Amino acid sequence: MKKLVYGIISGIILAAGIAYGAFERIPATASPVSEPIQMQKQTKVDPVPIGEHVLPPLPYAYNALEPYIDEKTMRLHHDIHHKSYVDGLNKAEKEMKKARETGNYELIKHWEREAAFNGSGDYLHTIFWNNMKPKGGGQATGAIAEEITKSFGSFGAFKAHFSAAAEKVEGSGWAMLVWSPQAGHLEILQAEKHQNLTQQGVIPLLVLDVWEHAYYLKYNNKRGEYVKAWWNVVNWDDVNKRYAEARK
Repeated sequence: MKKLVYGIISGIILAAGIAYGAFERIPATASPVSEPIQMQKQTKVDPVPIGEHVLPPLPYAYNALEPYIDEKTMRLHHDIHHKSYVDGLNKAEKEMKKARETGNYELIKHWEREAAFNGSGDYLHTIFWNNMKPKGGGQATGAIAEEITKSFGSFGAFKAHFSAAAEKVEGSGWAMLVWSPQAGHLEILQAEKHQNLTQQGVIPLLVLDVWEHAYYLKYNNKRGEYVKAWWNVVNWDDVNKRYAEARK
């Protein structure tokens, strides 16, 4: 099975799978465009040098997901919040490199935590942007639709379960549809923050950010309304691509 580059990190960023395969990073200098950028390729990408992760651009315009997700939220979410995770990951990697060079591991616990938190935040957000598209939504299609029915009984049961998981994340976090290679089926998981209360080794296919910065400007404290609206922009083509890679 090929690996996907954006695997879930739980606890320590180097544990169990930050490299599952096929998402190519695009330099932060690129600007959002109206048509989706082809960010997934069936080729192995070059390793990212220590501390040189970059913020990928949105694969569509900032206002492309309206009326469901507003332009101001997208600008703040991508340009400020996501960038902070990229910066935090780079800082943590550089500090751990410095610790290896100096032999001083006094603060290694802190930097491992920073790497887990910020690295997971960076990778999950990159999946999140590509999991959405203008004029998306509807029921799942293709192979993932068949697997959803097999794993959850029906698309309706899956959607109800995923929505409830998203609404009931305690504090800030994510709802995630993942493929479990060990179990051989799909699972729905929550993650608090970005890296807590999840499973090692699973491959995220569809993720929903329910941190308040993802929805508060438009929906205030009505998380459930945000979750309901989000289903209108789900990019099932992207989910199918991730699922196909996960099964290899």
